[in-house]
Amino acid sequence: MLEAALAGFRLGFGLILAIGAQNALVLRQGLRREHVFATCLFCALSDAVLISAGVSGFAAASATAPWLAPLLRWGGVAFLAWYGLRSFRAALRPGAGLQAGEAPSETLRRTLAMVAAMTWLNPHVWLDTVVLLGSVSAQYGGQGLGFALGAMVASFTFFFSLGYGARLLAPVFARPRAWQVLDGLVGLTMWSLALGLALG
Repeated sequence: MLEAALAGFRLGFGLILAIGAQNALVLRQGLRREHVFATCLFCALSDAVLISAGVSGFAAASATAPWLAPLLRWGGVAFLAWYGLRSFRAALRPGAGLQAGEAPSETLRRTLAMVAAMTWLNPHVWLDTVVLLGSVSAQYGGQGLGFALGAMVASFTFFFSLGYGARLLAPVFARPRAWQVLDGLVGLTMWSLALGLALG
């Protein structure tokens, strides 16, 4: 069980480490110190649900619904393209970075709605957690539970480290230009992910 748990932790952490739509949002919330706990908890719990679905066999069952993959793919392309455009617009606003840390707070409901969209409408999340982790867990036979728990621990560790660790970067983001650069990088990331999905 321990070997499977460690394998799940390593693979789960490796998959989630790359900056993507979800991670960029968690980083931004951490920098703004706004609804950080709720954001991290929502992301980690969502991953836990998806990992459970993958390990319990949803990946195999989804093979019987060939329409699901194209739906996730093109829905993801549209969503990532929209979010990238939103980030580019924020990066181009003069002085937007200066007030970024002091901007009017978003409500918890609005923040969680954005996090939910970034999580549940993102095909990369589904592919990583449900399909890939689900497929790899099959190699561990009756130790799927340990593998799943390891991957879940990796998710909780990563999101809370990213959300609360972002505060260490606060001095850097006291400058307006830093926020504009961050928004620009987020926009490039979203569009590159959208392009990869569209071409893939």
